[in-house]
Amino acid sequence: MSIFSGMDICASGLTAQRTRMDVITENIVNVDTTRTADGTPYTRRYVVMEDRSPSFSAVFNKSRSDADVVGARLSPVTSHENHFEGVGMMGRRGVDGYGGVRISEIGEDDTPYKIVYDPDNPDADENGYVQKPNVDTAQEMVDLMGAYRSYEANVTAFQVYKDMAVKTFEIGV
Repeated sequence: MSIFSGMDICASGLTAQRTRMDVITENIVNVDTTRTADGTPYTRRYVVMEDRSPSFSAVFNKSRSDADVVGARLSPVTSHENHFEGVGMMGRRGVDGYGGVRISEIGEDDTPYKIVYDPDNPDADENGYVQKPNVDTAQEMVDLMGAYRSYEANVTAFQVYKDMAVKTFEIGV
């Protein structure tokens, strides 16, 4: 894995956690929104992340296509191992977008809406009850702190990778 692959992995984490913080912020802002464009209360949203690692078949097909393009050939490394010369998948992970995380879904929470007695609210039903969003502010704040800490960890890791790259270039000069 190259040093730039590590930076790419950190950058994907930064992007994912930023999106997570944006969604959490939207939930907190809409905690009192009783009517959206479709006439229902705001529904809490959440972020689902997954790794960006490729499947075996994707790596295999990529290796085959690289071998055709680059003209790499199989050569023995030991008596029972082979590898593609000049095509290292580990060194290309970050370049090809492998490693790290990505947002796979921004879903809507199916928890029931909160029912509050507020007969003066224009969205109250005939009995005076209003459906409020299914957002728990305390839980959102805990999630926000977790996302922020993850963001900070990715910034720190990125800084370490950057410092290593600078030191590597200084050695070469």
